[in-house]
Amino acid sequence: MFGPDKQSGQPKLDGGGRFGNMASVGEFNSFSASIPATKVELSVSCRNLLDRDTFSKSDPICVLYTQGIGSKEWREFGRTEVIDNTLNPDFVRKFIMDYFFEERENLRFDLYDVDSKSPNLSKHDFLGQVFCTLGEIVGSQGSRLEKAIVGIPGKKCGTIILTAEELNCCRDSVLMQFCANKLDKKDFFGKSDPFLVFYRSNEDGRTIKIEVYDWERDGSHDFIGEFTTSYRELSRGQSQFNVYEVINPKKKGKKKKYINSGTVTLLSFLIETEVSFLDYIKGGTQINFTVAIDFTASNGNPAQPTSLHYMNPYQLNAYGMALKAVGEIIQDYDSDKMFPALGFGAKLPPDGRVSHEFALNGNPQNPYCNGIDGVMEAYYRSLKSVQLYGPTNFAPVINHVARYASSVKDGSQYFVLLIITDGVISDMAQTKESIVNASYPEESLELDPPEDTTLTQASKLPMSIIIVGVGPAEFDAMEELDGDVVRISSRGKYAERDIVQFVPFRDYIDRSGNYILSMARLAKDVLAEIPDQFLSYMRVRGIKPSPAPPPYTPPLHVLQTQI
Repeated sequence: MFGPDKQSGQPKLDGGGRFGNMASVGEFNSFSASIPATKVELSVSCRNLLDRDTFSKSDPICVLYTQGIGSKEWREFGRTEVIDNTLNPDFVRKFIMDYFFEERENLRFDLYDVDSKSPNLSKHDFLGQVFCTLGEIVGSQGSRLEKAIVGIPGKKCGTIILTAEELNCCRDSVLMQFCANKLDKKDFFGKSDPFLVFYRSNEDGRTIKIEVYDWERDGSHDFIGEFTTSYRELSRGQSQFNVYEVINPKKKGKKKKYINSGTVTLLSFLIETEVSFLDYIKGGTQINFTVAIDFTASNGNPAQPTSLHYMNPYQLNAYGMALKAVGEIIQDYDSDKMFPALGFGAKLPPDGRVSHEFALNGNPQNPYCNGIDGVMEAYYRSLKSVQLYGPTNFAPVINHVARYASSVKDGSQYFVLLIITDGVISDMAQTKESIVNASYPEESLELDPPEDTTLTQASKLPMSIIIVGVGPAEFDAMEELDGDVVRISSRGKYAERDIVQFVPFRDYIDRSGNYILSMARLAKDVLAEIPDQFLSYMRVRGIKPSPAPPPYTPPLHVLQTQI
């Protein structure tokens, strides 16, 4: 395929790789550019519903409500059909929703026994309700969540079974290799540096025009010629049908003896099915979430209202907001909801030793807390028992998580570390080395990694790092760690993957005082890169999703549907 020359940066015909940002054939039926999220289809079944009818069983309907970000108002999203005379309905009508990993989508399922044709729900008997998040359903084993129906005091209302199925357009991508022969020479002193540009037909998306150019450094690329083909032709692979004459229409019109401007031959055509983040989650991959909180003295005395650690009885502090906003989304993807919670930069009782890797719950052998609420409790307890000190060292907590991540090589787990800090990093060199090593080989987790370790020899760690900066400090060093502009390096080695996302908390302080909206925006921005970082790790390692558990098959029973 056409690709850039490694020395000059110029495109050249090299028989492999991908060229720049050119479109690939696999994008033909992809709607990824126009659809902002993955779409999931929710199926609803219930078991052992309350029986509200005197002479027959209930006629249930399920109504789905969603909650807007920043408000507590529930809005009706849709309704299933009504199924007559059953306490164990398997509703046929599905709910199709946009799914964003980085957003918390609160859902409410209300169940009613329909007694008339009135669309007014108050005219029908309430059978109970279920609250959950879309992430809870997706993150459950096999993307199937079973929950007790509640809402009627003193009554067992049965259970609801919610199943999420990802809806996809074509997810096939195609890798093609081409070679060319006797292309027109466009350069005065040397041979042409050719590349291909692919165009698709707007009418059917299957007809393809390919233009051949000679690359010029100033961007004024010389047109060599063009040819047309189709997806069907290319899919035949290498054959006499896939040898194309490159035609320059102007030359053809001027020269009677013009034959062509060279030929382009397809050497290979390989179809690969792209897998999504949800494929791995459905296959059982767990997201392990670890929290690390900055306990350095620069945060201020926790007893004073000016402190970033101040425990306001009426509102969460910045640390609490960041922790809750990110944690409440991540926890939907962790089956046991047990999270290691660490602190750094404090003096610990009883001897006052300084630690940059201590368990918030006081148990170094078992630093796990039960859910995000458990992490919050441990955080508040630590504020009362440790002495804020310093300096601000990140490397110990990064290496803590890296040790666990390095022991899992099969794609069954992925680790996310949330660091919340107020200050300038004191151990920048060590932190950069820890991050490079975390996106570099497992072998380089040694205290003194060898200089000659190469990227091509190694696997990478299943790990991402989120840094939330709180307070008024300058966070230039954090931006450097983020690696969005310049990939970070240490000891001459560059991080192969961007695994760090940094945001300053002050950008999310809502002037109207609506901290719920602030937390939602914060969570969205810090988590938006996680699925791509996750997929880049899996692709580099060649790890495919495990097959999902077999779908739930409800017991057979005769249903009558009310139209």
